[in-house]
Amino acid sequence: MPLTDTAIRKAVPGPKSRKLADGQGMYLEVAPSGGKWWRLKYRIAGVEKRLSLGTYPETSLKAAREKRDEARAAIVQGIDPSDLRKASKVQAQADHADAKRVAAGLPPPDSFKHVAQEWFDTRKDDWSESYGQKIMRRLEVDVYPWLGDTAMSAITPPMVLTVLRRIEGRGVVETAHRALENCGQVFRYAVATGRIESDPSRDLKDALRRPMVVHFPAITSPERLGTLLRAIYSYRGTPVVVAALRLLPMLLLRPGELRQGQWPEIDLAGALWSIPPSRMKREKAGKLFGKPHLVPLARQAVAIFEELHPVTGRGAMVFRGERSHERPMSDAAINAALRSMGFSNDEVTGHGFRATARTMLVERLGVPENVVEAQLAHAVKDNLGRAYNRTEFVAERVAMMQRWADYLDELRGA
Repeated sequence: MPLTDTAIRKAVPGPKSRKLADGQGMYLEVAPSGGKWWRLKYRIAGVEKRLSLGTYPETSLKAAREKRDEARAAIVQGIDPSDLRKASKVQAQADHADAKRVAAGLPPPDSFKHVAQEWFDTRKDDWSESYGQKIMRRLEVDVYPWLGDTAMSAITPPMVLTVLRRIEGRGVVETAHRALENCGQVFRYAVATGRIESDPSRDLKDALRRPMVVHFPAITSPERLGTLLRAIYSYRGTPVVVAALRLLPMLLLRPGELRQGQWPEIDLAGALWSIPPSRMKREKAGKLFGKPHLVPLARQAVAIFEELHPVTGRGAMVFRGERSHERPMSDAAINAALRSMGFSNDEVTGHGFRATARTMLVERLGVPENVVEAQLAHAVKDNLGRAYNRTEFVAERVAMMQRWADYLDELRGA
């Protein structure tokens, strides 16, 4: 017979545990200590099991029967109610942990920000520190405020496009495209780790305006370059800035590579400057394991370095700063000097000397492009798609650099 509340209240403990059946596998177990537990006996996959349904009177007869019915409904579907309970406990623990994360100011699990940080931590060792910082800064400023706390599975293409449109609205179209690239990397990582099934940013590239490619201004007219070189050699400035101005057109280096030069890298007797790979514009593997970039020094370059050595040669930095001799000169010094000589930012910049040299060496002096590209430290390829080693064509580059320095002297009428 089914149990009643009266029968349950009157049930007294004995020397051994007693079982009072209620039906459909449920019974009340009365312990010698007086405790009363609801139990459900059931079989699944041929195995007999027990499931606790609570204690009496905290769990009433009605509540115990409701739990029994829920458990039996799962059993009919081939689901073990014990497994359901374990899963529920795991989910409750996960929900509690998620709440603690949010309370501590961390992003919700499987949100865009959470997955993006996981992706970043996975990939950051492949990048230079500065490159990784740019990516993270872009996400923090342009993406996280709108998508950061949103579940990856809830993000749609229009949501991503809205974020990118905000960036476009600031007039920085190239930044919008880079943000799209980074978002796509995060979404593809989420696909690979089972968070989502497809990348919602996949088809958005054509929805953005195309960025306008702006090259560094560069002089390619021999007459105008001669005028600039005469102005440089007439410039009255500190010995460091004067030397840097005279060397930059001659050496085909980026301004940052030049101004961070150190005396131990320069072999004046051998007329060669070996720039460590860590300072070159390369991927992290190239910075860590690549070969130095070799800069053959024409006799004019050697003479400039020899003149500068008594000024800065006691320290490591060739082009030392005025305030701190342990740091290089300001990255704005070259362009500031060019402006003071009357050359506008639209006509020439420090970085533009590389484009000047590349154009004129090929078009005016007939130097093979692959030799010029190797000296510029560009990754060039042959007809089979194989990348040339940056230290190839050394003999050709030595001859080219002397010929280029002589040509610059001709243009300024030296």
